[in-house]
Amino acid sequence: MPSPTDHTARLRGAAVGAASGAVALGAHGLGGGNAAPEGSSLALLFAACGLIGVVVASLRPRYGLIWLMGMLAAGQAIGHIALSTSPEHHHHAASPIMLIAHLVAIPFGAMVIRAAEAGMRRAVTSVRRFIVALGIAPEPPAHQARTTTPDDRAVLRRLLVSPGIGRRGPPAFALPFLHPVPA
Repeated sequence: MPSPTDHTARLRGAAVGAASGAVALGAHGLGGGNAAPEGSSLALLFAACGLIGVVVASLRPRYGLIWLMGMLAAGQAIGHIALSTSPEHHHHAASPIMLIAHLVAIPFGAMVIRAAEAGMRRAVTSVRRFIVALGIAPEPPAHQARTTTPDDRAVLRRLLVSPGIGRRGPPAFALPFLHPVPA
């Protein structure tokens, strides 16, 4: 579960999902596959990349760059499998160009995503410091005590004394022979 102060979790998830799909499309095209997939394989690729993005955003990165590279590799593998399900898929084995594209994109993508996280953290921190320095930090609204007028007290007293509030039992229209307790 991500920490409540981890503002970069959504950014990380979106970046991993988008990078996985983009690299899977590019490497698949370089490797001899269909460069412009359509239909069900493209829909499956979008769903798979969205799923890997949500998973990455919901998990706390435990091992930093290594963990992020593993998530990118998993996303690219899932993306490649999604693209391989299309009926117009022609290549059967992984070509060296496709493998090189995947192996270069994994560490490069991980470093770019980590740099974006660091930049976002610095931007959020500097904006917070600027707001605090200006003295316009948001404050919770102060609760004002409600003053009662004599009319309000009369209404409240009438409600407390009213015979309809404390009464328990079946409704007035209930038939006596349906009552669970015999009379």
